[in-house]
Amino acid sequence: MEVAAATVADLSGDTDAAYGYRVFLRHYCVHLAGPDPASALSAFPADTRAARGFNGDLGQFLRRWRRELESGTVAAGPLGVRVARKTLLAVAGLVSVHDRTWTTDRSRAVRRWSELDPALASELSWLYSLVSGERHPSREEARRTLADDGIIVAIVERFDSLIGLWTDDPEAQ
Repeated sequence: MEVAAATVADLSGDTDAAYGYRVFLRHYCVHLAGPDPASALSAFPADTRAARGFNGDLGQFLRRWRRELESGTVAAGPLGVRVARKTLLAVAGLVSVHDRTWTTDRSRAVRRWSELDPALASELSWLYSLVSGERHPSREEARRTLADDGIIVAIVERFDSLIGLWTDDPEAQ
């Protein structure tokens, strides 16, 4: 289980991020007390807008991860795990849109996308080994993963071409 913080303002508006928050609230949050804000939301389909809302910021994260790795402000192991977790959620979005059913299961996403895009199978399995704690990447492995010809860029490119990346990039303003 994980915890994320959001405000009512995060749910408002027509941005990809706001839409993603509303989808997340409706489908994945557990209501604990008080009025349930999700009760006013209808179900959201497993479509490109929802997938983009969840993970359309992947390109922004790629830039941030590269800066963190180059600056040395974070160790390669923990960074590699964060990179793998976020990237495999984006792969789950690709699978959700392709198969028209929601999934956030990283293991299922790796298996299914490996069937659909076999050229990425071994690298997706490697990312999953980071998420599952089987491996910890070295700085060089993390660098190769984030390189222009690495697995993360390959996923960012596929996500962008099939779903789209956020157009409301705060770093571009």
